[in-house]
Amino acid sequence: MLVSLRKAALSIMVLFIALGGSVLAETPRAAAAGALELYTPYLEWSAAPGETVSYSVDLVNHGSATASADISLETQNSDWKYNLSAGGREISRIAVKPGETQTFSLDLDVPLKINKGRYSFTLKADQASLPLVVNVSEQGTFKTEFTLDQANMEGYSDSTFTYSAVLRNRTLQKQTYALSAGAEDGWDVRFQLDSNSVTSVEVDPNSEKTISIQVKPPEQVKAGTYKIPLSATSGDTTANASIEAVVTGTYDMKFSTSDDVLSTDVKAGAERKLTLVVQNTGSAELQDLSFSSNTPTDWSVSFEPSSISSIAPGESKQVQATIKSSSKALSGDYVVSLTASSASKSANADIRVTVKSSVLWGWVGILIILVVIAGIYYLFRKFGRR
Repeated sequence: MLVSLRKAALSIMVLFIALGGSVLAETPRAAAAGALELYTPYLEWSAAPGETVSYSVDLVNHGSATASADISLETQNSDWKYNLSAGGREISRIAVKPGETQTFSLDLDVPLKINKGRYSFTLKADQASLPLVVNVSEQGTFKTEFTLDQANMEGYSDSTFTYSAVLRNRTLQKQTYALSAGAEDGWDVRFQLDSNSVTSVEVDPNSEKTISIQVKPPEQVKAGTYKIPLSATSGDTTANASIEAVVTGTYDMKFSTSDDVLSTDVKAGAERKLTLVVQNTGSAELQDLSFSSNTPTDWSVSFEPSSISSIAPGESKQVQATIKSSSKALSGDYVVSLTASSASKSANADIRVTVKSSVLWGWVGILIILVVIAGIYYLFRKFGRR
């Protein structure tokens, strides 16, 4: 009986030691698994559709034994794509020594076609988890965008209008866009990429390219506002834009005599009237014209009318200039410079004026010569007989 009791006690002791050892053997593994922690300093990001959010994540082992874990990301739908990497390669499982940290990267792609809002994710390393949030800052699209920094330009008819446009490919495939402009006849529209003229351009998925647009109006274009539609087309995706060119016209004028003869004559102290013509040879209206002159000393010029309010493109108006020479002017050629001026343009007409001697002074000279001859003849007759 005593032997039987001893055997039973020994069996119970062996069983207890076995069970105790099993429990003790399982305890370190459980502790090691629960000792993993995921850490990143930035738990909530803001991003636009098509952007990639990148996280640097630490997996920390607080246990006393090496631990390994499967790495994964729980997303709300399959449109969100992600990549887990370390050392330049994709990973799915990490081992960490006790008391150490392993760092890996998480790249999360925001879908192009997505609603604006707040999206939550859970990064997992077995039992360890890390909640992440991405705030999508704007409504997403799945299309092409064609936008301009400044769609309106102003200049003269002989100016070259330069616009800067951005072509964005908000699709998942590389696109080759054909570029076109619906300008009126005579307008020269050129697309440039990297200073080279192009008719098409390739854009990678979720990328953009900056295009320069050079616009030159026709030579005889009238002042006004001109809209030019633009398009970028690739397969079933098209983006449209519009530019506006405000042509103020060119300012130019011709100022001359009615017969284009720039010479005349006048007697000293006398006046000479000239009919002058101001012609608007530009494409913009000339306004507030006035007249002035540059004359020799003691000469003067007056204009009638003294000013003109406006002259339309292609039209002309007359003005009469009265040139008065100095009474002390000697015979010879003089230059009288006449100027027509507006706020935006001016023109000169240089008139060569020949001063002629008065006929009266000619007769006076002849009379003096006759008197001198008569005096000599008288003296010769009177004293010649002696």
